[in-house]
Parts: sequence; C-alpha cells; structure tokens
Amino acid sequence: MRIRWGLAPRTLAALALVLVAAVGLAAFHFWSVRPQGVRAPETVEAGAAAVADDPLRATGADPVPRPVAGAPPSPPPEPAREIVVDVSGKVHRPGVQRLPAGSRVADALRAAGGVRAGTDVTGLNRARVLMDGEQVAVGVPQAPAALGATGATGGAAGGVTGAPGSPGPAAPLSLSGATKEQLETLPGVGPVLAQHIIDHRTENGGFRSVDELRQVNGIGDRRFADLRPLVQP
Repeated sequence: MRIRWGLAPRTLAALALVLVAAVGLAAFHFWSVRPQGVRAPETVEAGAAAVADDPLRATGADPVPRPVAGAPPSPPPEPAREIVVDVSGKVHRPGVQRLPAGSRVADALRAAGGVRAGTDVTGLNRARVLMDGEQVAVGVPQAPAALGATGATGGAAGGVTGAPGSPGPAAPLSLSGATKEQLETLPGVGPVLAQHIIDHRTENGGFRSVDELRQVNGIGDRRFADLRPLVQP
C-alpha cells in the first residue's frame, strides 16, 4: 500500500509550483479589486482653461499674443501719414518738403529754413493748415495791377489779394492754398462757387493743373476762360 500510494519527488515539486501560482493569482486579484481613493477636481480659471485647451499655445507654436478673457481689445495702431508741399520764394531752403499730416504754414517755413531777413509776410497766414500737394510762395512780388484797379502794391505772395474794388487778385491765386475769402475776389466767384472749389480740392487732394477748374460744379467754359489767367495750381 505504501509503495502504491507513494508520490515521487517530481510529482511533489510540480504540485508545490501549482500551489504557489494559485496563491499568487489570488493575491493579484485581491490587490486589483481593492477600493482606491479619488481626489476632488481643482478649480481652473477661464483664462487658464483657454490656454490649456489650446494645443498651439501649449507647444509654443502661437507667436501672436491673444487677449485675456474679459480684457478689452487694444485698438490697432494708426498708420503714420504725411503731406508733401512745395515751399518757394524768399526762404533759405526752397523746395519740396515732407511734413506730418495736419502741419501748418509755419511748420513748412521752418522746414524750409525760415523766411529770409527783410521779407514781408503780412499777407501770409502762417496758422493755416496745409493740404497735400499745395504750394506756399513767400515774398513773391505781385504783378502790376489790372486796369481799373486802385494801384495798391502788395507784400508777400502765396495767395495775396489785390486792393479792395479790384476785379481780381494782383498775382495768380493758388487754387490749392487760397482761402474762401481770397477765392471770392476772383471775377464771377461768390461764396457758393468758392465753397465748390474748396470742396473739389479737398476731395481730390488739391489742384494739379488749372484745367481741373472745369470739373468744379458751376464753372463753365466762359467762366473758366475768365479765371484761367488769374489762378495757378
């Protein structure tokens, strides 16, 4: 009986290995199904959530800064503007000058080196705002007065009118720089037509030639023929 039911050493070793494996599986199953603690979610601000949800920002691939939530967008910078004017006459450096938009006649005179000593600038409005493409003439002598004028002599040019009662300006009037009152001294030009001329030069950036007067509302061929020798661009 002992010999019949006895176990060989190899059989005992195999049974021991099976028991060890069974115990290991049971321990692993017990460890995997044990209860685990769960942490409460943390509060995330809206701005930080937007950054975390943006894959480009997380990897540093977005070089453009984006506005923070709730902050007003910054206005885009305005492009720099400038005007170009021609300063001629009795200045130290006559020629074309580039100035910031909104500059006045006094700024153009400073850019041209200032007015020469002894020049009469009584008729020059140095506080007038300049327009792009206009000419500022300083100290240019006037032409002889037209027939029927009172014979008044002028000082500085640049849009200087003749004496009261004369049929027009004693020197060619600058269409790009003359004021409304100066335009009204032209023959046949009243307040309404003078305003039409100013509106036309404002819309088109000044006058580049006298022929552009034909495009002004209210100026026909006959009136243009009367004004042509009395004005300049």
